[in-house]
Amino acid sequence: MIPRLVATVFGIFLPVVFLGCATMSDVIADKEAGEGTTVVYSVATDKGWQIATKVLRWEGAETIEEHKDEQYMLTTIGADLISAGSVVGVWVEPGGKGKSKVTVITKRKMATNIATGLTETTFHDRFQQAVDIVKSGKALPREAP
Repeated sequence: MIPRLVATVFGIFLPVVFLGCATMSDVIADKEAGEGTTVVYSVATDKGWQIATKVLRWEGAETIEEHKDEQYMLTTIGADLISAGSVVGVWVEPGGKGKSKVTVITKRKMATNIATGLTETTFHDRFQQAVDIVKSGKALPREAP
């Protein structure tokens, strides 16, 4: 009787948990729908690309899937004490002469999570911090400042 009850409970709730899992395709679909947080920075697009990858590394990104010809990158941020992690997409596009238009979308891996491992605001705060470092003539550090 008890094994049957346990199987029934898992059979009902386990699929519900996995229905809420975000994927990289979800991030791309959100961008196509006009979602995300966009900021224009006073750095050339190539430098913006380098900064974006550095910020993702600072924030604990796993493998970064780069699609430079299409102007975007995708990655995941691993789990921590408050989150099962997040899926992240960053678009670095020309934003005018010597400028980069940077859009970021972060999604919780599990919809049932209260928080995400990296927020769009945190990404842009870190990006601005990196721009300031570069503008001061210093190299970006390996570890987050």
